Amino acid sequence: MPLRILIADDHAIVCQGFRALLERAGFDVVGEAADGREAVRLAGELKPDIALLDVSMPLTNGLEAGREIQRANKGTHVVLLTMHAEDHLMAAALRSGIRAYVLKSQAAEDLVLAIRAVMRHQIYLSPGISKFVVDAYVNGESAPVDPLAPRERQVLQLVAEGKTSKEIAVMLGWSTKTAESYRARVMGKLDIHDTAGLVRYAIRQGIVQA
Repeated sequence: MPLRILIADDHAIVCQGFRALLERAGFDVVGEAADGREAVRLAGELKPDIALLDVSMPLTNGLEAGREIQRANKGTHVVLLTMHAEDHLMAAALRSGIRAYVLKSQAAEDLVLAIRAVMRHQIYLSPGISKFVVDAYVNGESAPVDPLAPRERQVLQLVAEGKTSKEIAVMLGWSTKTAESYRARVMGKLDIHDTAGLVRYAIRQGIVQA
């Protein structure tokens, strides 16, 4: 029985390209998502063997979506895709139990290898990824600790995407007061006290794209 794969990328043409590549390799693409929240929902419904997630997605980025998917679906393995080799994100992914990180520029050569590796419970990193990542994963001291909890990171991403406190509250099922409280907490933890500063921080961290 072929492996069942969910693809998540906010560019439809990229999803189509990955679908064609994976189907040629004999895999069964069971769904496509355009953002991280949809990916989490579809993973819960479809129970794929593999969730193939772009790191830079709206609403919830691929790293956060991958964490949620693995917590909720023990049989689903996550493969992250990215345009750039962000060391701190890759180290965080490995510490979260995500075992494959593939550069989009090398996806044609690496993607099938990565999927087969994670199904064997092995780690797969695209060639060219910094040795720093492995060192950070092994000794836990080379990468900075993220000061934000998962919900706070999600609020940071939504703020950086231009969402108001009211919009964030609606999206997350909160009161506006709760959304404002989370926003203030994020600013306090990061010692950043304006929206422009939060946006710059989110871009530097790879949470959103410039």
